[in-house]
Amino acid sequence: MTHLGVEICGLKLKNPTMLASGVLDETGRSMLEVACAGAGAVVTKSVGAQPRHGHPSPCIVELQDGLLNAMGLPNPGIDIYAAEILEAKMGGVPVIGSIFGGDEREIADLASKMQVTGVDAVELNLSCPHAKGYGAEIGSTPELVESVCKHAKRACSIPVFAKLTPNTSSISSLAQAAERGGADAIVAINTLKGMAISPVAKMPILGNKVGGLSGPAIRPVGVRSVYEIFEAVKIPVIGVGGISCGYDALEYIMAGAVAVQIGTGVWSEGVGVFGKVCREIMQFMDENGYSDISEMVGVAHPARP
Repeated sequence: MTHLGVEICGLKLKNPTMLASGVLDETGRSMLEVACAGAGAVVTKSVGAQPRHGHPSPCIVELQDGLLNAMGLPNPGIDIYAAEILEAKMGGVPVIGSIFGGDEREIADLASKMQVTGVDAVELNLSCPHAKGYGAEIGSTPELVESVCKHAKRACSIPVFAKLTPNTSSISSLAQAAERGGADAIVAINTLKGMAISPVAKMPILGNKVGGLSGPAIRPVGVRSVYEIFEAVKIPVIGVGGISCGYDALEYIMAGAVAVQIGTGVWSEGVGVFGKVCREIMQFMDENGYSDISEMVGVAHPARP
């Protein structure tokens, strides 16, 4: 019998798909909708210490192979977010709370407060490429990543996932730093830093000028990143970037991911993408003699002695 269930750091998922932070996850109702549509887990919008409006419009540019966004981490602030978590948990799947902050102490405080809301794990946004003073600026060096993870782990008792930036010379070094800091799992990748210019207007299209590229265009970068991280750390890896079908997910799994997150795929295909990905994974497993997801994790790597 084919088994799609996976376990990550003690969290039991009915299948290896997760809603990525940033799409349909601002409210408890939208996360509940995603859970009911078949996602194995959901990740909240990244939440900070204070309410934040984000960047001026336009914030999103639709491209042929993805999206370029510069939302700027808009959120209501951690102190009023508990009600959204409570509603999201009615979906019966693990809820992971995404947080961002300007330094180690702020992130540690947020991790503690996020745990109190009832989430099952915390995801540290160390990778947003378009919010000055946050995200990738906090997760740009191994030293900072290790320190942030250490502070977050001390502040809470639930699993801590470190979401890393691909905008670096060595994502595996960042992953190793997160592991040293006590992170329970790595999430890779966030968006790639990019820009779109209007030849007619002779100016950048995004209000923030620079944004994050997501969708099918970044999948090869995500797969390569997961492949490298899998060989560099012993903790689980969760793959993100350009997944909209079963074969996309299988690329990540065979590169070493134990689960995958879907974001832009939800934007382009709706919440039915989770069921579609799972059905196609199951069909592949049936046709190729696999009975459990774990049998496929990392099989693209050379056999180790």
